[in-house]
Amino acid sequence: MVVLGRIVAPFGVQGWVRVHPFADDPIEWAAVPQWWLVADADAKDDDWRPIRLKQARIHGDCLIAKLDGADDRSGAEALNGLYVGVPRESMPTPAMDEYYWSDLIGLDVTNLQGVSLGRVSGLIETGANDVLKVQEGDKERLLPFVAAVVKEVNVGVGKISVDWDADW
Repeated sequence: MVVLGRIVAPFGVQGWVRVHPFADDPIEWAAVPQWWLVADADAKDDDWRPIRLKQARIHGDCLIAKLDGADDRSGAEALNGLYVGVPRESMPTPAMDEYYWSDLIGLDVTNLQGVSLGRVSGLIETGANDVLKVQEGDKERLLPFVAAVVKEVNVGVGKISVDWDADW
């Protein structure tokens, strides 16, 4: 499953929910007729339960959605905190030099001198650019995911090459 976001609150009284997106272009999710929900984003694929998406639209900085079975505020409250995902095959193929966050998490990061900086443990979305969270033991580095820093991403090999000093 590709985790797309998390339901963070009910929206109104007619069963709509507010979804915090973890990925770009959340309005494209509206084209996927069925979402999957789970309480733990790290759950096995078998633990996700499908639910039909009735409608979705952007509202401010989040997505609001109407899901089958949530017909009032109580139904929406029952979905609060659940993660939203879809099977990888339901997602469009990313364009050249575009990646799903889930594809980057766990990749080894090395600098141009061949020094290991750790593994990608997560990403942060900022207004200007995304940021790689790179974990090496107890040390965490935050690297901007921009062309000046990220020189190569090879998902197949499981590596990211960056122009970043090991002392930073």
